[in-house]
Amino acid sequence: MTMDPRMTPSNGRVAHVSLEGQVEAERFVTGRWMMVQQPMVNITDAPRGARVSQLLFGERFLALETADGFSFGMAERDGYVGYILSGALTGAEDATHWVVAPATHLYPKPDLKAPPDVALFFGSQVRVAGERDGYLRIQTGHYIPQQHLVPMKARFSDPVGVADLFLGTPYLWGGTSRWGIDCSGLIQAALIACGIDCPRDSDQQEAALGVDLPEDEPLRRGDLVFWKGHVGIMSSETMLLHANAHHMAVAYEPLDEALARIGAREFGAVTARKRLPL
Repeated sequence: MTMDPRMTPSNGRVAHVSLEGQVEAERFVTGRWMMVQQPMVNITDAPRGARVSQLLFGERFLALETADGFSFGMAERDGYVGYILSGALTGAEDATHWVVAPATHLYPKPDLKAPPDVALFFGSQVRVAGERDGYLRIQTGHYIPQQHLVPMKARFSDPVGVADLFLGTPYLWGGTSRWGIDCSGLIQAALIACGIDCPRDSDQQEAALGVDLPEDEPLRRGDLVFWKGHVGIMSSETMLLHANAHHMAVAYEPLDEALARIGAREFGAVTARKRLPL
């Protein structure tokens, strides 16, 4: 059986202990859970390689090997394997809340006029250590408006509503945040926010998510439409919401127009239409 390298935590030198007897490696290790300590960090396919995904502040990464400034391992979010700059990681902490605004500022004190130091993005995870004047103090000592955080177990009920929070976000291959996002990153963010496990890439999503719809079944809000290398979510029977390179942004587009353009110039015919158990 061929193993998907995107989901196989092994690079020849080191592999996760769960793969012993299945892959060749010099060492098999349990690894160490780390946490992203900057607003976002790229996951690359090699040290200084191409971006394949991103992790956000507070997300966890199982580091199996650290060498030459990079850590090799896999993301807790979806099991995606790759390399992360070691300096972007720190010891893992248990998060208590996550960011539900498209972006939020980290204030040095609980004052809306205080100059914020940095921003975090939707999906970032933090540990709340206190509250003052309508702001929540997180582990860095910064303050976040309490309206922008909810407890870790809190979830949305409408993936389309979540995806709409990203409207206008620049298209970015491998992106997963309001700073920049790609088609499958948008779907993953929307579904995870609604408590639905979702893999990273569109081909993985097509294989794992929902049930296939008959060709004559009308689409409805929340249905997914797949092409080879692309995915979008329906906001209604006729309107598609997707991150795409045509608009270079997250945009609404009539499905008929998207079908014609994508079929003629981009990804070809639709490969699947899926309905989620919402």
